Amino acid sequence: MANFEIPSEQWAQVLEKSGGPAVYKKIPVQKPGPDEVLINVKYSGVCHTDLHAMMGDWPIPTKPFPLVGGHEGAGVVVAKGDLAPDIELGDHVGIKWLNGSCLACSFCMQADEPLCPHALLSGYTVDGSFQQYAIAKASHVARIPKECDLEAVAPVLCAGITVYKGLKESGARPGQYVAIVGAGGGLGSMAIQYARAMGLHVIGIDGGEEKGQSCKSLGAMAYVDYTDSSQDLVEQVKKATPDGLGPHAVLLLAVSEKPFQQATEYVRSRGSVVCIGLPANAYLRAPVLDVVIRMITIKGSYVGNRQDTQEAIDFFQRGLVKVPYKTVGLSELQDVFQLMQDGKIVGRYVVDTSR
Repeated sequence: MANFEIPSEQWAQVLEKSGGPAVYKKIPVQKPGPDEVLINVKYSGVCHTDLHAMMGDWPIPTKPFPLVGGHEGAGVVVAKGDLAPDIELGDHVGIKWLNGSCLACSFCMQADEPLCPHALLSGYTVDGSFQQYAIAKASHVARIPKECDLEAVAPVLCAGITVYKGLKESGARPGQYVAIVGAGGGLGSMAIQYARAMGLHVIGIDGGEEKGQSCKSLGAMAYVDYTDSSQDLVEQVKKATPDGLGPHAVLLLAVSEKPFQQATEYVRSRGSVVCIGLPANAYLRAPVLDVVIRMITIKGSYVGNRQDTQEAIDFFQRGLVKVPYKTVGLSELQDVFQLMQDGKIVGRYVVDTSR
């Protein structure tokens, strides 16, 4: 078993108040509890949820400030508690949004641990992965094969797992069509690839030519630009399917409300609309008559459980999913948040904690 020299201090991005900014500073390195591991985070993906945590615009309260955000951390186990016997020092693991759960409630007992009323959320209710050394519950860390590149796999730990779970929840079968709204963003770029790997045809929906080129390069068979006012979006999405009846499923990854109101207009009868994106203060709205007589399913999909996690990583390990990402130093995190607020993110950003 390897031994690691653990410093007393580390660099981190710390939120000191709601609304930010994130402050790059040194903080103490924590020690793991009996059922926890200490992870030397090498890389962490940056998710839109991290921006919500900073801005404080969700009705779910964060832990008291200061708060270290981040929940896509890939790194190496450098210390562990006595109740973590199946993890070895030196193992490669991932920190996910779900940092821990009670493992005893009715949800945990049925593999719905993300719904646990006592769930711990990385970078939200507990400190997350925007630091060089982070704590996580041993039972919930993602197990990453050592042949996987930690830099490249980091975004899988939230974006990948989340969209993979959503595709499973949609019920879409190989050969069917799925519309992905927000297809040019971080989650969308991964959703296209998971959908293709699962045998689905993808219709990408997003704004702008650059995102359209990105979607098609990743395997989308059609792209609909919602910013093109000369086209009827609903009709364009329907026409992208061979019979003109619309996609069998819709994955809503958008960060604004309007796409959530449109989806039932173009999904085919008996299709499913899966809500994943979390625009602040948004509501769903759909005509009841239309939903009933066309037997449309509208549902939410949260993050995956431990089994979903391993399946999502397996797709990555087999080379079926490649994450389009750009790496910057942890010290540049606030710049990434600004790009998010300006809607200029294409693909995914990853921060290197060493700089």
